[in-house]
Amino acid sequence: MAADNASSVTEFILAGLTDEPELQMPLFFLFLGFYMVTVVGNLGLITLIGLNSHLHIPMYFFLFNLSFIDFSFSTAIIPKMLMSFVSKKNIISYAGCMTQLFFFCFFVFSESYILSAMAYDRYVAICKPLLYMVTVSSQVCLLLLLGVYGMGVLGAVAHTGNILFLTFRSDNLVNHYMCDILPLLELSCNSSYINVLIVFIVVTIGIGVPIVAIFISYGFIISSIFHISSTEGRSKAFSTCSSHIIAVSLFFGSGAFMYLKPPSILPLDQGKVSSLFYTIVVPMFNPLIYSLRNKDVKVALRKTVGRITFS
Repeated sequence: MAADNASSVTEFILAGLTDEPELQMPLFFLFLGFYMVTVVGNLGLITLIGLNSHLHIPMYFFLFNLSFIDFSFSTAIIPKMLMSFVSKKNIISYAGCMTQLFFFCFFVFSESYILSAMAYDRYVAICKPLLYMVTVSSQVCLLLLLGVYGMGVLGAVAHTGNILFLTFRSDNLVNHYMCDILPLLELSCNSSYINVLIVFIVVTIGIGVPIVAIFISYGFIISSIFHISSTEGRSKAFSTCSSHIIAVSLFFGSGAFMYLKPPSILPLDQGKVSSLFYTIVVPMFNPLIYSLRNKDVKVALRKTVGRITFS
């Protein structure tokens, strides 16, 4: 019966980031610029890794997939968000809202687990360098990737299924720029403690398990680095991990701030601003972080530009 009532809501209206008229066009061009940088950066990194054979190693295999996830993640959110700046009512169908929610959850979970897979890769590279190509073989990489996207599907199904069986008020204004879990729960007539508990449990698994894996990996990495006698060796090991540490801090920091606090501590209007970090800022900065701080990527970029210029 609940599912039938829920399906009677045929559309939602996305409130957007702000209702201040004078901010609409400046914000439209700002986020359009962010999206263009995200697309160029991530597709550029995917292209560089694909075209340069010396980057066909596990570290860049995971980075290739991180860029794919970031590009897809931002594409699922930003184009619809931009509509709220240029239209009086940013309407999204019920099916469209559930689809956006599914892919939003899928890419959030996938990014969480790809970052933990990258931490494992760094652990093996620094702590067991002689066994690196055996331990992180192509078969292991594919299994890890299967786990990454498998957890993405499970997280998306759990969250979307949780929302699908709710009923919604006739006042169908979603207080957000996208179909996110908490604003939809707020809009529901019959959301209960159980629904909130499911969200908390699924988010804890989606964020908590990768964070634990990352902390364990870096615990071993730091211990191994302190056993390196030369200063140059320590510096090289730290620089190898620095880009990943920055990416992890940005993504998990903003995600945990949004979802692992009670709504009374973090109102939805503040939550919208917080969610900008992991939905828009993180996918934009990841390719910049990994390219500007990575010698291999810089060399690949120079070679690729050189080939194009020579041609």
